[in-house]
Amino acid sequence: MLLVPITRTLSFFSRGIISSNCRNSQMGSENLGLIDKKQRASFRLCNVSGYKADLLEIHAKDPKFHVLFIPGNPGVVSFYIDFLESLYDLLDGTASVTALSHIAHTEKNWEHGRLFSLQEQTDHKMNFIEHELQDVEVPIVLVGHSIGSYISLDIFKRFQGKVTYCICLYPFLAVNTKSSTQTIIKKIAASRILSMGFSSIVAILGLLPVWISRILVKNSVGKSWCPSAVEALCSHVLRYHAVQNMLYMAMTEFQKLSEVPDWSFMREKKGQVAFLFGVDDHWGPLDLYEEISNKVPGAVLSVEGGNYTHAFSCTEAGSLWVAQHVSGLIKNYFSKIESE
Repeated sequence: MLLVPITRTLSFFSRGIISSNCRNSQMGSENLGLIDKKQRASFRLCNVSGYKADLLEIHAKDPKFHVLFIPGNPGVVSFYIDFLESLYDLLDGTASVTALSHIAHTEKNWEHGRLFSLQEQTDHKMNFIEHELQDVEVPIVLVGHSIGSYISLDIFKRFQGKVTYCICLYPFLAVNTKSSTQTIIKKIAASRILSMGFSSIVAILGLLPVWISRILVKNSVGKSWCPSAVEALCSHVLRYHAVQNMLYMAMTEFQKLSEVPDWSFMREKKGQVAFLFGVDDHWGPLDLYEEISNKVPGAVLSVEGGNYTHAFSCTEAGSLWVAQHVSGLIKNYFSKIESE
């Protein structure tokens, strides 16, 4: 029964600390297949409010602002390496860039099987800002992908004095009842039996020799993916604890996003929020684009026409195109601020 939705559900997984104890390692091209850039993102394993989380970051020497990236679900920051490095380069070193993973969406089962909801993942990002970015004196620019867009808007409400701009990429802000994929995932996530069964099947794939799992991924969901995306899925997603957390988070997403979006906040901050939609994206359908256009007149809305799909960061071309779009939005925003 679960074999039918496996490919669709794996496509979903490609979407989209008070004290800090971290270890550093450089993300080399030899194992992630990254394209050459001036500046590489470095990896840190951090303890945020007692929970371990992966961090990718690039530090600028004299930043004018700080970009904080919130991933979708799965919240594996390794999927976004090409995007983050391209964004840093396109901003010409004017910003430091940080990406924070979701709790327990990692290769190792640091939290021993504990499950974390959408709200807990959001609180985790807020705690990170409060304690890891408390000494950052420059403004923060939030960039969120998929459900990371919803989290980013929630963070913006909390830190209006610290956050100056928010960009929502392929945003998942409301349940799409027309989507058969969402219906399937919702049923699996809501059933403990189905959730455990699906997680077990995916975990079995993760137990296969690495070269076999890579071939399976490349021949299914990852046909056009870059090597770093294939590596991220094989290393982090094909784990029982990770899939359980992704499904549990998805279940709480569907519950929360059944509510009406906070249109009043979006209207209040319409000059400080921008949205990028895809042409054929059931997570952020054009129906939502039209609704935002009607409910938030004057909002900055764009539709990506390059056919890079919701999982833009899984290809080098998609990562570069979206990085160019985001850097353009940020430059235009600060240029407008400076001219006022």
